[in-house]
Amino acid sequence: MSKLESQDILCYIDSLLKYSNYSRAAQSLYISQPYLTKVIKKIEIELGCELITRNKLPYRLTEQGKIYYQYLTSLENSYAKLIREISYVSDIGNKVIRIGILPSLGVYLTPLFLPDFLELHPAYKINLVEDLPEKNEKRLQNNELDFWIGQNSSSISPNLNSFNWGRHSYQAIIPRCCELYQENVAVIPEGTIEISTILNQKLILTSKGSAIRKQIDQLLSVYKVQPNIVMESNEIYTVLKLAKHNLGLTFVPESIHIKECPSEYNIYPIPVEKMSLDYFIAHHGEKKLHSVDHDLIHTFLNHGQQCAI
Repeated sequence: MSKLESQDILCYIDSLLKYSNYSRAAQSLYISQPYLTKVIKKIEIELGCELITRNKLPYRLTEQGKIYYQYLTSLENSYAKLIREISYVSDIGNKVIRIGILPSLGVYLTPLFLPDFLELHPAYKINLVEDLPEKNEKRLQNNELDFWIGQNSSSISPNLNSFNWGRHSYQAIIPRCCELYQENVAVIPEGTIEISTILNQKLILTSKGSAIRKQIDQLLSVYKVQPNIVMESNEIYTVLKLAKHNLGLTFVPESIHIKECPSEYNIYPIPVEKMSLDYFIAHHGEKKLHSVDHDLIHTFLNHGQQCAI
């Protein structure tokens, strides 16, 4: 079996079935077409069968492919059950709150409110599960987490309840290597550069699955831009540093303080109607909230009110 995670392979197969075309599927996944072909071919060689019919449109799973797809789905469900059972046993008798968050987001958000919360409830322990948003959302739905902190609450599942900070904007960091760079200008006035022009620059982006990347991918689709992504990283601060060091243009939330340095890069505020985020804390809709849960939510929201648009 391929060493790729079962969730990744399911995503690849779903895209192929959706587009019935390797190039378009790879483009939607922001991976190369040869890589996608190689992954599927490798799995088919290992299993000794074809997974997807390619001789007619639309693509369909073969009978063997259906069995393999069900197997991958059962793996995901079994793993989720395993995590639930382990978490339940581990937390019996302990005052533990399990919070899912994207690692780069945790660097910024958790120091803002968790110290205040733990000062109110020193007997409690916080268990941070740092992972991609879609994985933590799934954990929350499976009751493997008590809360999930993320960005852009409008896109989360309707069976989750969320509380958000309000809308925040993004900034583009435009280094000297970009044709858009303006010498000796610290901040380029908002609204003076077309979004499509920005997207056509050399880009350094957070990895696929992050909240920022989802919005950028949507803009790329809207403006029909084939991006020139020179590098990706799971860490927003890595992306930011690479942009500052002239590797390519990137996008960061306004909540991340950027020191002005017009000799090296420009800062360009992205219009909030084009791209925005709202930090949120969410829990399962069926979760019964206790006083300690309300305190966690309130300490989170209290910090958000200070900088919301």
